[in-house]
Amino acid sequence: MPQEKNSDRRRFRVCLLRWFDRNQRDLPWRRDRDPYRVWVSEIMLQQTRVAAVKDHYERFLRRFPSIGKLARAREASVLAAWSGLGYYRRARMLHAAAKEVVKAGSFPVSSAELRALPGIGRYTAAAIASIAFDEPVAVVDGNVERVMQRLLGRRLRGEPLWRAAQQMLSPDRPGDFNQALMELGATLCLPRQPKCSLCPVSQMCASRGELPAGAPAPRQEKREINYALDRRTGSIFLVKRPPTESLMPGMWELPEITNTKPKRQPSLILRHSITVTDYRVYVIENAASKGTPGRWIPKAQLSKLPLTGLARKILRATKVI
Repeated sequence: MPQEKNSDRRRFRVCLLRWFDRNQRDLPWRRDRDPYRVWVSEIMLQQTRVAAVKDHYERFLRRFPSIGKLARAREASVLAAWSGLGYYRRARMLHAAAKEVVKAGSFPVSSAELRALPGIGRYTAAAIASIAFDEPVAVVDGNVERVMQRLLGRRLRGEPLWRAAQQMLSPDRPGDFNQALMELGATLCLPRQPKCSLCPVSQMCASRGELPAGAPAPRQEKREINYALDRRTGSIFLVKRPPTESLMPGMWELPEITNTKPKRQPSLILRHSITVTDYRVYVIENAASKGTPGRWIPKAQLSKLPLTGLARKILRATKVI
């Protein structure tokens, strides 16, 4: 397909959609095209693996089965339902956007209108509009970028990549085509070990495998951090992150041990990554530092509390929850 003729595009669409119809994964958000459900799934899938989203998606919709229920909920309840998915700004923006939609009285039906809502960018607006409303607008995420670059044999980025994706789009089945292209990247056209022998469009691919390596990814910053696991019968001492924090404002976590080196040996050591930082986390069974602002939280209430992902990981590892 290097010359990208119209006949090549039509053939590509037919082959890709035929493969998708036969092989698409059974994912809960594909069972209907309700725009609210499509929207929730797309927000959850941002920066999160499909496997991690499945259970959270169904639990979240049981808690908030309609956009009206979500709009009327307290933010703390939304964050608690989101807990474990990370990047909590997504939940806050989802909540804020739900309020705007309910106030307006109708769900936006075009990608342009959707982009006016909090937390919805170009990709998400295109995904919702194409899947729920059949708007012929292409999506570009990491999977689509990799497929398109290999297919065309060049490293397209930015607007040239979006234009190429739009030219390739099926005007008759835009939502299915967008999902098929992402599915191809997620299941066959993999980052390091593409399964070219199973690819339905390999005969039309310019590279049939990896493109020459580009610039290496930036190295992760590494840090060590100490937390106190302060518990008494039936309760855990937790602190709430200030609302002014840039990361996870208003979320609950274990009290950090700062300034002094802990005297006790850690009862748990684990690794955790947040954005571009890799943490080596030491958890010490110890009382929180004197004067630490926090609260004793009964174990029975932890499931309703918006915990940070790291706090949830620690409390699970220590069998508190």
